[in-house]
Amino acid sequence: MEDEDDSATKNSNNTDDFAIEPREGIEFESEDAAKMFYDDYSRRLGFVMRVMSCRRSEKDGRILARRFGCNKEGHCVSIRGKFGSVRKPRPSTREGCKAMIHVKYDRSGKWVITKFVKEHNHPLVVSPREARHTLDEKDKRIQELTIELRNKKRLCAAYKEQLDAFAKIVEEHSEQIAKKVENVVNNLKEFEPLELALLRSKQDAI
Repeated sequence: MEDEDDSATKNSNNTDDFAIEPREGIEFESEDAAKMFYDDYSRRLGFVMRVMSCRRSEKDGRILARRFGCNKEGHCVSIRGKFGSVRKPRPSTREGCKAMIHVKYDRSGKWVITKFVKEHNHPLVVSPREARHTLDEKDKRIQELTIELRNKKRLCAAYKEQLDAFAKIVEEHSEQIAKKVENVVNNLKEFEPLELALLRSKQDAI
């Protein structure tokens, strides 16, 4: 029997997923869903997400895999001035952090986390403003999904109404055909005595 934790991680559209830590095997409906998931995770932990490298299909150019990481990934490179002198360096936000997730498009049509690096090499800070912003995005997303679900239900109801009307027409048409067949059979039965009488008259004449 599947435990509750495993069943929750496989359904990434559930609102409880905002409390789940990334791990290999979690599935998403789209690349954007994976991005939202890691962005929410980054805000809760206290770092800024960065959309990083991707791998594209050689046939049609569509994205097959994507990496999301920390904005402190890599190292800052010095920029030389117009005459070769080095500009006054700005405070670097890069610290070579390797925290990231790698998501890949699966044959099933889902996007799956294939790699997760949890550790950061810098302090994590969560501000109340970022936490509120994350909550607002979550509520907004839930509202959007609720509206979409409501519209889908209305569309299904309209389709069902049309299907019921069509089924009623088919049923009425079938009843009409059945009545016509019954009338034909009854007419044939009425002609049977006449045919027998005609056949006897022919035999008597012979």
